[in-house]
Amino acid sequence: MEALAVRLSGLDPYVDGAIRIVAFYDTLMRRRVDLPALARASAGLAECVAGIRLHGTGRTVRMAPDGTAASDPAAPATTTVPITLDEEEIGTVWLERSGPAANALDDVVLDRLALAVAAAVERYGPARTTMADPALVELVISPDSDEAARARALRLLGFAAGVPVRVVAVRSALPLDRIGGLICPGRPVKAAPLADVGVLLATGVDAARFPAEVRAGIGSATTPALSWRQARTALRFTSAREPVVEHAGLGALALLAELPAKALRANPDVAAIARVASGPDDLATLDAYCTTGSLRRAADLLHLHHSSVARRVDQLAKALALDLTDPAGLTRARLALAAWRLLDDAAAEG
Repeated sequence: MEALAVRLSGLDPYVDGAIRIVAFYDTLMRRRVDLPALARASAGLAECVAGIRLHGTGRTVRMAPDGTAASDPAAPATTTVPITLDEEEIGTVWLERSGPAANALDDVVLDRLALAVAAAVERYGPARTTMADPALVELVISPDSDEAARARALRLLGFAAGVPVRVVAVRSALPLDRIGGLICPGRPVKAAPLADVGVLLATGVDAARFPAEVRAGIGSATTPALSWRQARTALRFTSAREPVVEHAGLGALALLAELPAKALRANPDVAAIARVASGPDDLATLDAYCTTGSLRRAADLLHLHHSSVARRVDQLAKALALDLTDPAGLTRARLALAAWRLLDDAAAEG
C-alpha cells in the first residue's frame, strides 16, 4: 500500500498533497490529541484560521496559524464540513481564508479534521450525540435531586456550568434526536424518552421549527425541575390548532391545570363542551371562533363562508347556553374549552 501511495503521488501533485494530509492527521489521531491541538495543527497546515464547533455543548475552538487562539470577530468560513458521529451531525469544522477562494486541498484538510474531531469526541467527550442516558436526564429534571447531583448530571450531558437550560415535553412519532436537531440548530440539546413523553434539554428553543406532527410544551429557563413541570403543563394545553405551547404564554390559564379533574368535570360549562365535542365540526368551529373571536376570521381558518360559520356559532351558543357574542360568554367558552382539553389529556395519559 505504501509503495502504491508513492507511485500515485508521483503522478499528480494533488494526490501527493492529499496523501501527506491523510498521513498528517493519522499521526495526530494516533497521538490522541485534543480539540485545541487539532485546531492548532490544522491552522498551521492550512496557513489560515481553523475552527471547530460542537453542537451538543456549544463549544467553539478557533486557532490562528501561529498557534494562538484566533481573535474575534470570526471571518466568514470559506470552506465548511460537518462532523458526523454515529450517523448524527454533532458539529462543524471550517477554515477562514482571507483570500477570495479556497485552496484546492482545503476539502481534504477539513474531511480529515472532521474525522479526527469525531474520534476525539468519542474518546473524551462527555456526551457525543443528541440522545442521552434517560437516568441522567431524569436526574436533571427531578424535583428530588440535590443541586450537586443535578449539576454533575448536566456536566456529564455536556452543558456548561451556569448556562440556563430549558425543558421541552414532546409527544411525537418522530425520533427525538431529529426533533432536537431541528429546534436547536447549532445549540446544545439532549433528548431522552421518559414513559410516554419525550424530554428535550436545551439552552435555546426555536418554537417555530417544530415539525407539524409534533405536540410540544416548552418550559421556562428558571430551574430544570420547574421547567419540566411547566413543560408538562404546557403540553396538556396543546391542540391540533396549537400543537406547540410555551408555558410563559399561558398566563392565568395555567392555573386550570392545578384544579382537580373532578372539579373540572363537574363544571356545567365544561360538561356542555364535552357534549359538543362529540361532533368534530362543532368542536372545530368552536375552537376557531374562540381562537379568533371573529366570525370572518374563524371562517377564514375553517375555509367556510362566514354565514355558514355564523349559523354554527348560533347553534353552539344555544347548546352551551352561552352568549358567544358577549365578551363574558366568549371568555367562559374559552376557559371551558381549555379545561375540557385538560380532562381529555388526563384521560389519554390514564
